[in-house]
Amino acid sequence: MRASASSVSRRRVVQSIMALGLVGVMGRPLRAAGTIKPDARSALIVVDVQNCFVDGGTLPVKGGADVVPVINKLASHFQNIVVTQDWHTPGHASFASTHAGKKPFETVGLSYGTQVLWPDHCVQGSEDAALHKDLKLPTAQLIIRKGFHKDVDSYSAFEEADRKTATGLAAYLKARSIDTVFVTGLATDFCVAWTALDARKLGFTTYVIEDATRAIDLNGSLAAAWKQMAEAGVKRIQAGDIA
Repeated sequence: MRASASSVSRRRVVQSIMALGLVGVMGRPLRAAGTIKPDARSALIVVDVQNCFVDGGTLPVKGGADVVPVINKLASHFQNIVVTQDWHTPGHASFASTHAGKKPFETVGLSYGTQVLWPDHCVQGSEDAALHKDLKLPTAQLIIRKGFHKDVDSYSAFEEADRKTATGLAAYLKARSIDTVFVTGLATDFCVAWTALDARKLGFTTYVIEDATRAIDLNGSLAAAWKQMAEAGVKRIQAGDIA
């Protein structure tokens, strides 16, 4: 089966970032004008706010814990909240330690394309994989665990990196008549961006709340991700835009 255009494009972005040292990619997604009031057809998606991605974790994102109070405040505006959780097996294919001679942040070719290799992180059942203890999401209804298939990584909340294995989130949202999603969490340039891009591909009106995210930003990956989101029609807003 031939890869879709969006899959090929996304793979090229990651490959360019990691293998070619892409820098200085410009572009800014459309900012929403005015104040936005989420309703019953809106959902807040909280991506991977876990111990592994904050200071002291195995793959810390600089300032990762800073999103927690922002997300907690946002949660009061949403009737519907979905949480994602990276949930890797030991010896996962995305771990550099699984590939002889490879180091974290190098790439390797897997059956589904170019894979960025990471330090071992978010291993199932570990404290490192637990959600941040200070998250307060009283209307959270669903946790999507991703990356639990040993041979396939999973950035997006909607679809694994093979671009054919659905998580079921789209069907869940559509069954609840949700047509608009607001994406937050970690990291902006990987799991947040892939989630937002897939949400748009699936027909959801999609916002990324910038100050409720933090990025890894490997050699320009943040600018590249924002550029791709802009081209897809993802709207870039701030937490203060939510009423």
